Amino acid sequence: MNTPLIYVVGASGSGKDSLMRYARERLAAEPGICFAHRYITRPADAGGENHVALTPEEFAARRQARLFALHWRSHAQQYGVGIEINQWLAKGITVVVNGSREYLEEARQGYPEIVPIYIVVPEVQLRERLLARGRESPDQIEQRLSRNREVPAPRRQDRVIVNDSSLDVAGEHLVSLIRQLSGRTACV
Repeated sequence: MNTPLIYVVGASGSGKDSLMRYARERLAAEPGICFAHRYITRPADAGGENHVALTPEEFAARRQARLFALHWRSHAQQYGVGIEINQWLAKGITVVVNGSREYLEEARQGYPEIVPIYIVVPEVQLRERLLARGRESPDQIEQRLSRNREVPAPRRQDRVIVNDSSLDVAGEHLVSLIRQLSGRTACV
């Protein structure tokens, strides 16, 4: 079995960043599992993700220098994952990436061993979470929900975590899946 690239995706408000932070903290001592940082054209203190902030000019220069293994544009921001993931995978390290559902098919082309994990939430709960964040107007939230309905559904072989209860329940499910996919332990 080749080393998998675990590609975690989910709608804004699904709790993906919180779950990834939970899993990263729980798996920090595991030498065979590495969480990749994303390079994003937004301030370092924006959002809940631990990312590397770049200006649009810095991002363009790194892209031109082919320093991104994966890159995409979403919600007026540019996102990239560095080529360091290729070295990690070559060393047999399972890499976990915070990905984009819209970019998944392109990512599959470059990484045949990619394993998507979808973080999903019932739409009613997703709407409540987005409203509670207060970052967007109700109309913008409805646009996000409409766009979410248009994203292709997971394939049968893709993994899905329903994040509709406490962080530790879904977080432990993610930790278990990552361990299983990395060959570190059986899935509970």
